[in-house]
Amino acid sequence: MSSSDQQPITYADAGVDVEAGDRAVELMKASVKATHSPAVVGGVGGFAGMYDASALLKYKRPLLASSTDGVGTKVAIAQAMDKHDTIGFDLVGMVVDDIVVVGAEPLVMTDYIACGKVVPERIAAIVSGIAEGCRLAGTSLVGGETAEHPGLLGPDEYDVAGAATGVVEADAMLGPERVKAGDRVIAMASSGIHSNGYSLVRRVIHAAGWDLNREVTELGRTLGEELLEPTRVYAGDCLSLMRTLNTEPESPEAPLRGFSHVTGGGLAANLARVLPTGLAATVDRGTWELPPIFSLISQLGKVPQDDLERTLNVGVGMVAIVAPDAAADAIAHLNARGLQAWDMGEVTELTDEIRADEATVQGAKGVDGGAVRLVGNYAN
Repeated sequence: MSSSDQQPITYADAGVDVEAGDRAVELMKASVKATHSPAVVGGVGGFAGMYDASALLKYKRPLLASSTDGVGTKVAIAQAMDKHDTIGFDLVGMVVDDIVVVGAEPLVMTDYIACGKVVPERIAAIVSGIAEGCRLAGTSLVGGETAEHPGLLGPDEYDVAGAATGVVEADAMLGPERVKAGDRVIAMASSGIHSNGYSLVRRVIHAAGWDLNREVTELGRTLGEELLEPTRVYAGDCLSLMRTLNTEPESPEAPLRGFSHVTGGGLAANLARVLPTGLAATVDRGTWELPPIFSLISQLGKVPQDDLERTLNVGVGMVAIVAPDAAADAIAHLNARGLQAWDMGEVTELTDEIRADEATVQGAKGVDGGAVRLVGNYAN
């Protein structure tokens, strides 16, 4: 066929619906705008999100903290359940809670959604979750991108990613250099599996032949509902705790030493990242009960305990390291905010005994940090 006989090919013929994209933006405008503080300049839809950084003038030496992440294969659960208003919440938690680990306040966030076909209502649902998470974290959602990739992704497939930027005073930054022997390790309960380890979880469920709509007595709801439980956003709680305990944040003796966000790699590996070399944290499993979903995955897939603990958060989503005389106040403060918290261990010198223990984790994700070992059995 000659080129003169060929019918015109439009962008829509290629699978991209520009009008659907515009409709999606209109549907998400209200939820995005609800996250905006007075520092946000301009509205939704510009080429760049603008933020008035005048507030940084009050800092003596402001350090910008940035983080980027996604939610992994948890999106496959959302797609299978056709429920999309919580996955954005997961995205916010994965991004902003990495920033607060150093004591930074997350200021702005942007998102990226790649999909096989723009369904405006679906995209708006995803963004509404992102916006709600940002609202709870006190972070402005200043921009984003929705990209339609027909032929690369199926019509009902999508993936999400995001990035955030925050700020912390240099002298108030939290980190390993503040941690001392004798400090207490304070756990903050997770809301569930959060957004790590879903490749393992999905493999276990598939091997067992379980359906996502299966009612599970010990969970009190369907399996799919449990697996879509949103990641808890700790940013507001962590910043509130830091401001309460560290009334003199620039002092090296400030009682809140640091945080650890329990994500990929599990509790021990992530806690080890925020300890200095030469120190170790011993965590007592007997201080908490393993939540039902983790017991279920372990039993259903005969998952070894060490593999479970390297992959999933086992009920602890964030950790605070505090001076021993501040532990009770830290727990009381977090509990008063509706967040279950407890003392689960102590920081000590790294002894030969701890170093020789096969269960000890030392150094993780390229960080030559301290050591962590989990001891005992879960309370249940």
